[in-house]
Amino acid sequence: MKLSYVYILSNKYRTTFYIGVTNDLKQRLYEHSEETGSKFTSKYNIKDLLYFEKFTEINQAILREKQLKNWKKDWKINLIKDNNPKLETLVL
Repeated sequence: MKLSYVYILSNKYRTTFYIGVTNDLKQRLYEHSEETGSKFTSKYNIKDLLYFEKFTEINQAILREKQLKNWKKDWKINLIKDNNPKLETLVL
């Protein structure tokens, strides 16, 4: 069974957020840290993992990503704070 992930990254000031989906979270985080993950994350120096969810089906992860991307910023921050109250960078 291959897991999929929805994840939320931020910059060090926690002012800009990025939501993505992947089937290899460690590799994807490495790509973001090397600034090859996306132009958006490179431009805004977004590298800190704040939140992630696991899924057994990639389609579920994609639907969740789309849902989160439509949320207001405050809702996203509250979701993160439910599991990571201090908005600390998570280490896998």
